[in-house]
Amino acid sequence: MKKSLRVLFFVMVILMLVLTACGGGNTEEPVDTNDDMVNEPVEEPVEEPAEEPAEAPTEAPVEEPAAGLTCEEPIKVGLITDATGSLAIYGAHILRSFMLGMEYATGAPGSAGGMFDFAAAQENNFMLEGCEIQVFVRDDQSNPENTATVARELIDVEGVDILVGTVSSGATATLQGIAFESKVPLIVAPAAANDITGVNFNEYTFRTSRNNYQDAINECLYLAKQYESFVQIAPDYAFGWGSATAFRDACSLAGATFVADDIFAPADTTDFTPYMEQVLDSGAEAYIVTWAGSGFVPLMQAATDLGVNEEMALGATFIDNVLMPLWYGNAVGSTNGILYHWSAPNNAANDFLFAEDKARYGTAPDLFDADGMNAAIMVVEAIKATNGDVSGDALVGVMEGMTFEGPKGTVYIRPEDHVAIQDMYILKLIDLTAADAAYYEYVETTRPEPPCLLPEELADRCGDLPYGSLSGE
Repeated sequence: MKKSLRVLFFVMVILMLVLTACGGGNTEEPVDTNDDMVNEPVEEPVEEPAEEPAEAPTEAPVEEPAAGLTCEEPIKVGLITDATGSLAIYGAHILRSFMLGMEYATGAPGSAGGMFDFAAAQENNFMLEGCEIQVFVRDDQSNPENTATVARELIDVEGVDILVGTVSSGATATLQGIAFESKVPLIVAPAAANDITGVNFNEYTFRTSRNNYQDAINECLYLAKQYESFVQIAPDYAFGWGSATAFRDACSLAGATFVADDIFAPADTTDFTPYMEQVLDSGAEAYIVTWAGSGFVPLMQAATDLGVNEEMALGATFIDNVLMPLWYGNAVGSTNGILYHWSAPNNAANDFLFAEDKARYGTAPDLFDADGMNAAIMVVEAIKATNGDVSGDALVGVMEGMTFEGPKGTVYIRPEDHVAIQDMYILKLIDLTAADAAYYEYVETTRPEPPCLLPEELADRCGDLPYGSLSGE
């Protein structure tokens, strides 16, 4: 356990008093707007964030730090994401937002400067009071073999205390096993498969990303009011299976009917014609699409070529800012769910994320930026809660049941299964040409509570939560 030396503590206190008397400034760190995680309430930010993005980087909300948190050795965090692979479009969200989250939570930029460039640096160091936090970044290209290689390097060579990642749900399953073997806590962001905190659950796996069930509950809230019959298509791996199960459960519970078996296509499919023919032949009023990454483009192209969108409605959650204008042009005026859009939340962390993404990266926050920032905030809050003790048991103890504030508001880590209970949104699509991807009109905030999906041997952990499905049957 890393702890402060008693003598050093008293010397620091005396020095702080002397510096204060001499008019020296205190180092400041950001806070959140509501309850901070675990036990201590946090203060409101000193200044109200600007409503418009700043031209230059803005300062995070600040408060005076608590004295005394020091570490005998640097704390090491391993961030694994897709920087150059098939899901790099989403890895970019995590790379920038995790670093902004670390800055927000510690109070100052890291050693790599205000803008993190993976091509230029694979390490970024931050100071949390007297503790140095070293962040090591690795690219797994959403390939499970690469994930295993870089994870073992981070654990065995760099000696990381906490892991964060990754984009692909399949690669995340690999990462979970390695983290568990090494007793290193893993915070998953942004992979969404139910299995991560379901059948693959272990006590060292946590998440700030939502799961498939939360997507489905949020979306079916409105989808089942608009259409009565559905068919769905999803990728043929854990993410797609979980999503199909969740949508079938959530929409059926809301009164909808699925008129055909779920359609699964390989994740590397480039020609979706035979699959979209099945969708068209189903006779459903609407088809639900679950897909991640570049495959969404040829899928929607096949739907267009076959006239699927002329025969039935597209029932899908709103997606990332880049692809929305390409495939939702005929959906203007529709109302659907989305896991995050920068325009929906109203809090200091989200204001900071929007302003700094704009100022430093020239873009508004995208679909998974909140997941990355939340993961960083969770790392820092866990270190604070253990007073710098980053042993696996200590971190697991404070992460279970943790509450913290991030760009989506209050995040609660459910102790039974480590699902991240968080706000999601219902928005109306208004204008796909708007600057800063301000496409939507706000409708409603939801807070989906998914069932507990732990394997049968761990079902007792679920307590009073509905088990296996929303009905618990």
